[in-house]
Amino acid sequence: MKAYNFDSSAPLDGVPGAAVGLKLVERDPGTPGPGQVQVAVKANSLNFVDLTCLYGAFPVDGRIPLLDGAGEVVAVGDGVYGFAPGDRVVANPHSNWLAGPPAPGSNGMVLGIVVDGMLGEAVTLPESALVRLPDTLTYEQGASLPCAGLSAWSSLSGGPSKYAVVPGGTVLTQGTGGVSLFAVQFAKAMGCRVIATTSSAAKMDTLRAMGADHVINYVETPEWGAAALELTGGIGVDLVVEVGGPNTLPQSIVAAKTGGRIAMVGIVGGMGSIDYTAMLPVNHKVLTLYANGMGSRRDLEDMLRFVDANGIAPTVDSTFAFEAAPDAYRHFAGRGHIGKVVISHQA
Repeated sequence: MKAYNFDSSAPLDGVPGAAVGLKLVERDPGTPGPGQVQVAVKANSLNFVDLTCLYGAFPVDGRIPLLDGAGEVVAVGDGVYGFAPGDRVVANPHSNWLAGPPAPGSNGMVLGIVVDGMLGEAVTLPESALVRLPDTLTYEQGASLPCAGLSAWSSLSGGPSKYAVVPGGTVLTQGTGGVSLFAVQFAKAMGCRVIATTSSAAKMDTLRAMGADHVINYVETPEWGAAALELTGGIGVDLVVEVGGPNTLPQSIVAAKTGGRIAMVGIVGGMGSIDYTAMLPVNHKVLTLYANGMGSRRDLEDMLRFVDANGIAPTVDSTFAFEAAPDAYRHFAGRGHIGKVVISHQA
């Protein structure tokens, strides 16, 4: 079968700053061993962490990329009872985190970073790493959900504390990437009010069409934290889904209400330092900041049931053929996408 490997000898052209490239290779898919399931991959999607792999953030040389993938079971090993050939499945990016809070024994085996990922024609994974894909979702939609969808889901469900948002609460989202758009969709389905930030009029229209109650252009309004306070009558938002990182966190702290929460998801706004004076309101407001590591297999099952029951359709920006996977990375690196960039093995 064909698969892509990370290749440090030839950084991907067209991606400024790339330290690693992609190499299409032939691999023997083998046969699944005891407790394993072999899946013919039908679709993948890209996430910001996949881009950081190209920048050399992790030692991934020779590994198969990508956290996200969905496909069809083609073979099972001895002792596998939950799946059979023909079943439609999606992989959990944390391949050995089954349920409950993260722990040393269950956290860290991330597909595409620590172990081989999903960017191949076939993959073999432990039975426990897979979840059934609802019939209402295509493979391309299913592949869009595990990393970004779980990050949004875990943000709204409160992370390890499970202090979840409630109907009538206010959620602030940032931008139009996968996590943020899923957060808008999930929050509205949960009965919440959504304040979204973005950088252009066209993206503002997209967010409104998805149900955002208020949209702030952060280019025109750099002090968008204060704008969010004004929209809430000076109270602040219950939850900020913080995807930007150090360059957006100070405004997120301003926007949060006393006793509010900030879900720490990503660094898509770039790295930088924070003046500690900007952090002082964390104490004054008694804020809770919690990390977001996607979620467990049970979290993925819960999220997929929610998506299925509420008829939520992932926003797919663009779809590339498997043979054009490097082009998908280049498009994603351009940062002009709205929603998910998908690689379809069926295109």
